[in-house]
Amino acid sequence: MPERVVAVVQARMGSLRLPNKMMLWLHGLPVVGWVLHRVRQAKKIDKVVFALPDLATDDVLSTYLQSQGASVFRGDERDVLGRILAAARANCADWVVRICADNPLVAGSEIDRLIEFFCTSSFDYAYNHLPRNNRYPDGLGAEITNIKLLARLGQEASLPDQREHIFNYLWENTNHFRIGTCDPTDPEIAYPYLKFDLDTWSDYERLLCLDLSPDSSAREVVEAALSVLEKTA
Repeated sequence: MPERVVAVVQARMGSLRLPNKMMLWLHGLPVVGWVLHRVRQAKKIDKVVFALPDLATDDVLSTYLQSQGASVFRGDERDVLGRILAAARANCADWVVRICADNPLVAGSEIDRLIEFFCTSSFDYAYNHLPRNNRYPDGLGAEITNIKLLARLGQEASLPDQREHIFNYLWENTNHFRIGTCDPTDPEIAYPYLKFDLDTWSDYERLLCLDLSPDSSAREVVEAALSVLEKTA
């Protein structure tokens, strides 16, 4: 294992489709509180830092996170790649686990699964946050790379879309990078058609229907979603 594994959580208040969603109330906590609580459950992460835009509209998000003892880094709203890289460097990361705060049900166990997978492989980048060549639901996992590769992306990615979506350059040049993914070790969570992202109001309403707590396991999250689907079938 490297000396230091840092989780950098990308969050902001200025979503166009669902403004201020980070502070929407979800079963007893704001959405960002769910993310903080559940990322902290990962055992293989040394530090969690939230990378926020340096805009006044995000001050409320920063104030809340700091009140919960979370580390916050502020940077350019549109240059997300630069913001994540600077946050990782400021926290002396060897490996960087990138987590999107749009995934309030991210599971510590599946973050650990990804880190273990990356540790025992020779990939430049790996992921389990979406069902691409794996059987994970959308929104339980994360992405991981090393600081050297992230710095390379910071130098080579130049288009606005590549700066806003930090791994777009990598996916547009897959022949230059070793990319890996993994399946869940628990077959009870292997439901790739399930989606736990929070992008729209209908996503929020769907999450409100799930009988969950911030401590719910990945299996409990999937079971709750399947139960709702059965009732509405």
